[in-house]
Amino acid sequence: MSAIKSLLLAIDLATRKRDQANQIMMSVQNAQMFAQQQMGQLQTYATETEARWRAAAQVMTTPELMQHHYQFMDRLHHAIGLQESALENAARKTEAAKRLALEAEFRLVNLKQVLKKKQADMSILESRREQKQMDEFAAMQTRQTTGIFSNGSSHEY
Repeated sequence: MSAIKSLLLAIDLATRKRDQANQIMMSVQNAQMFAQQQMGQLQTYATETEARWRAAAQVMTTPELMQHHYQFMDRLHHAIGLQESALENAARKTEAAKRLALEAEFRLVNLKQVLKKKQADMSILESRREQKQMDEFAAMQTRQTTGIFSNGSSHEY
């Protein structure tokens, strides 16, 4: 019975670890989605800014303004590059969190299978004990009945 209690305790712990791994995975996935949204905003801003500058350059521009524009766009593309690195990092973290959550789920499933097998084994053992007791009881009843008949036939009335 202590083996069952130990397994139940292990299952409880594995369940908590699985739940914790799932929470971490969801948190990391949310961070990845946020990073993806930021990347989309940066790319949209860069595209819109480039379009505005093209329109303004057709009307009138100075070399200083063009230099400022190029410097600004370089910084913006640098920010996009940094955000790409952040996205790659978030993707790695998400994959690692998914792997840990999956491993925790497998561990829990395995423990539940071990518990189920242990319970089935104990049920079989209990059935055998009951059968043995019933057999012993039947044998005892047979001995008593046989003893009564043999004692009864030897008596004369």
